[in-house]
Amino acid sequence: MQTTVWFITLVGVALLAAVFYYVISNSQTPEDYSSVQQKWYRFRHKWFYFIAIFGIVVTLATLIPFPLPSQDAAYAGEDYQVVDVSGHQWYWTMSTDTVVTGKPVAFYVTGADVNHGFGVYDENLKLVAQVQAMPGYTNKLIHIFDQPGKYRILCLEYCGLAHHAMIAELKVEAAS
Repeated sequence: MQTTVWFITLVGVALLAAVFYYVISNSQTPEDYSSVQQKWYRFRHKWFYFIAIFGIVVTLATLIPFPLPSQDAAYAGEDYQVVDVSGHQWYWTMSTDTVVTGKPVAFYVTGADVNHGFGVYDENLKLVAQVQAMPGYTNKLIHIFDQPGKYRILCLEYCGLAHHAMIAELKVEAAS
């Protein structure tokens, strides 16, 4: 996905450079302003709709796979596994580091000092769930782990010099 976005950005920059080149190379050519104005107003109108539709498509394409599990009452009446999490510069504290598969885990996440991004990654380092960790506020993140294994907790928001070392591990065991 990142390579695709990079390629699209590169093509967009090349097109913009081509437009600048065209305008600069033709700037010395005298033309009747009213004919140019009508022509480019039509083009600008079409360009606006193209950019708006393109922006909506790109936004949807990049946000739909975003790992935000349902946080509504879908798990009402379920017995949660509760994990209290606090982000510090530059480590995580968790009330437990072991949960089981198939049962909802309620992470209560807060920040002790600055904003942190609480990201849960599987063994392939694919982001499976995330929430903000903010000082003075507790966010609730509900996630059901389907696969046992070791999951990494990484900070998703730059929080200072040792941000890269802000790693914890969560063990997910198969339900008995």
